[in-house]
Order: sequence, then C-alpha cells, then structure tokens
Amino acid sequence: MAPAGTHRLTVTPPGEARERILRTAFRLFYAHGVRGAGVDTIIAESGVAKATFYRHFPSKDDLAVAYLSRVDELWRGQLEAAAGTAGADPRARLVGMFDALAEVCHQADYHGCAFINAAAESAPGSAVHARTVQHKATVRAWVRDTAERAGADSPDALARALTLLLDGALAEGVLAAEPSVAQAAKDAAAALVEIHCRGQPPRFDQVVEDLD
Repeated sequence: MAPAGTHRLTVTPPGEARERILRTAFRLFYAHGVRGAGVDTIIAESGVAKATFYRHFPSKDDLAVAYLSRVDELWRGQLEAAAGTAGADPRARLVGMFDALAEVCHQADYHGCAFINAAAESAPGSAVHARTVQHKATVRAWVRDTAERAGADSPDALARALTLLLDGALAEGVLAAEPSVAQAAKDAAAALVEIHCRGQPPRFDQVVEDLD
C-alpha cells in the first residue's frame, strides 16, 4: 500500500508512459499555461517516475513542443473536417471551416488558442515559439491553397485575412463566451470570400479533385 498522499508508480510500456505524460501535460498546459504547469506536477499527476519522464522528454521544452504538435493535429483536423462538411466548392469550404469555432469555443474548459497562449509566454527563437509560428504558417498555407482554388484575386491576402479572423475569434471566445462569436466570425468570413472571389468561378479541375 502506498503511503497516504503519494502516487503509486507502476511499470508500464514505454509508449503508454509517454502517452500518459503527454495527456497529463496537455490538460495542465492548456489550463494553466506552459509556464504555469511545473514538471514535478506533471510527473506526479501522470504517475511515472522522474527518470521515465526525462527519458521521454529530456526538457520541459521538448514536452511543450510535443503538446503543441498534438494540439496542431487536433485543431487542423477540426478545421479540415468543418471545411469538408461544407462541400466541394472551395468558396464554401473557406467559410465552412469557421464552424470549427463553435465546437471549441463553447466548451466549458475553453482557454483560448493554445498556440497564441504559448507564444505569449515563450521567447522568440525558442523551440516552443518556433512551433507556434510553424503551426500558424501551416494553417495559413492550407487556407491559401483553398483560396487559390476558389479563384481569389489575391490568395495570399484572403488567407491572411481569414486566419487573422480565426485567431481573433479564438481570442474573443474567451472574453465573450457566447454563441454569437463563432457566427459573427463566419459571417465576416463569408463577406471576405465574396469580396475576394467576386466574379471568379472556382477552378473546375480543383473542384473535381476535391470530389475525388
């Protein structure tokens, strides 16, 4: 029997231990920030030995980057799923991706954009800050590609405007915490797409590719 107030340590497969640490870090980093969640707390709550922790994550920055990579996978998956639900028309996909906001901003434990939060508390040039920049660039490149398929007069400008709108809505979701935020962002996105793609039909070959 473990003494009262301590955590029982058990021998677990390496992959399971790493996943347990990452899941714990995900919860604590998102709720309290990368700086606010200490390594000792993560070790205690994940129930692994300190040596096991450092075997998988030699530094806290390594764990923070892994956490952000997990968030990147989840958030981009939600954006792409929402866009896909809107149909094959690239213009509809650009607007439809904003439906992902409603899913995340209405959660009881919503604390804003994990990447903006991490960037705010990390030094430029650090591994953590670089991972946030990489994520935003990847999302913008994906939006730009869709904007080009939609026949936008300036895919770069439209992608920049739409991703700024996404980030603004993610931040406003923390302040307002009301359903109208996501809808307002979607309405604004529709107006932007209309302005940039006015009179420009989507490229037929790209619509066919999306249908495939």
